[in-house]
Amino acid sequence: MNLATHNHARWGADDRIGAANLMTPQRRLAAMSLVTTGAVYSLGRLISADSPFMAPAQTPFVLTTAQTSRNSLKRRRAMGAENDAGANLERIEMNVHTGTHIDALGHFSIGEYLYGERLAEDFVSDTGLIDIGIDQCPPIITRGVCLDLSGLDGGTYLEAGRAIGPDDLKCAVDAAGVAFRAGDVACLHTGWGRHYMTDNARYVTGEPGIDEAAARWLTSHDVVAVGADSMAVEVIPNPQHPIIMMPVHQHLLVEAGVYIIENLFLDELVRDGVHEFCFILLPTPFKGATGSPAQPVAMV
Repeated sequence: MNLATHNHARWGADDRIGAANLMTPQRRLAAMSLVTTGAVYSLGRLISADSPFMAPAQTPFVLTTAQTSRNSLKRRRAMGAENDAGANLERIEMNVHTGTHIDALGHFSIGEYLYGERLAEDFVSDTGLIDIGIDQCPPIITRGVCLDLSGLDGGTYLEAGRAIGPDDLKCAVDAAGVAFRAGDVACLHTGWGRHYMTDNARYVTGEPGIDEAAARWLTSHDVVAVGADSMAVEVIPNPQHPIIMMPVHQHLLVEAGVYIIENLFLDELVRDGVHEFCFILLPTPFKGATGSPAQPVAMV
């Protein structure tokens, strides 16, 4: 890896937040100025036992009740309580990449190197990431740009394996009448989200998405994050280089320090023709985690 070719060189060798450095107070204020009606669009997907997941690395979502109001009433009564205070508690087992979520910079490597030329051997432990985990990702409050790519091939959604290149993004930008600015979040609607929890097997075995050239086009515009209505944002399988896997993750996370947001729900933004908005995503600061489930919103 060549230090000079990587974004962290812009912010110093000890940088831990990558392209989030681009979210200046001025850019946050500019994003908030886009809110004129107070309307809120939820961009998050439901997380349940029916949520799609990629085996074997990912595991299914499991929620079990750890305490019921009936049992807690009995226990508190035995302790002398007279006000019958019952409580219900649960235990959840899940992969943090379930449902709508954001990837930490330490989620991927190029060979043995993570973002900032950190050696995975030194920074990945049995109890999580020692550095650049999701707990170090700041709140993302910035301008969001939604591009509708679903009709590129004349239909209502793109098929799995359909690569979205820079020219496709440029056409979508022109059609939307917007332009990317430094610090933006790119939200890409492919229509593939229609299969989320309706045909999970289809949803996870392939998807349309950006290719590496498109990812580099986006990072050349200084975006903070790239999200899509799919499991991985990038095209799967890779039609140009079938033996090169997940190059977009490698470029965005490792080389550019740009966050990835997966399984977005963008249908309502597209339906209403909303192309720019105030984007808000607050990662849960799980110490050392490679990602975090999230409920991003678009305010207009």
